Amino acid sequence: MKVHEHKAVESFDAWADAQLERLRGNKAADVVFTTASELGDFSLIWHLVGAVRGLTSDHHANQAFIFSAFIGAESIIVNQGIKRLFRRTRPTEAGDPRYPVRKPSTSSFPSGHASSAFFAATLLTAWGGAVTAPAWFALAGVVGTSRAYVRIHHASDVVGGAVVGLALGQAALALLRAVN
Repeated sequence: MKVHEHKAVESFDAWADAQLERLRGNKAADVVFTTASELGDFSLIWHLVGAVRGLTSDHHANQAFIFSAFIGAESIIVNQGIKRLFRRTRPTEAGDPRYPVRKPSTSSFPSGHASSAFFAATLLTAWGGAVTAPAWFALAGVVGTSRAYVRIHHASDVVGGAVVGLALGQAALALLRAVN
């Protein structure tokens, strides 16, 4: 399936990149987005969040193990499953040269960083209550956006990843409800 052949998608990606370009070169934005992109590699930020939460109580410790297992399963589904359905090239070969990042070997669509971020935010919100949702989804948004910022993903890859992550998060919660 060729995501990039749709004019509306191309227009959205060009518009989003132009908006991000207005931020690129801003020292604070560069630090925030490059750090978020690096911490999103291998879902490191989400494993760290789960581990830190796990230190706060026995209940959270049990959730930390489940959380990490689910993050691993989400990664396999997205990177070895969904991404193989698409052959979308990345916006640049190795990202924006101003922001050296690890170049994944998988298809550009959907963004795995965005998927894992919104997946994690969904689970963390379910476990922490609605009051935690703004923090988790804001962090997910920064991690997802970071991939378009460093030009390793198109903005539409990030949107697609967010949708996939939300859907997989709901599926994981349904599975947990079914086994409990």
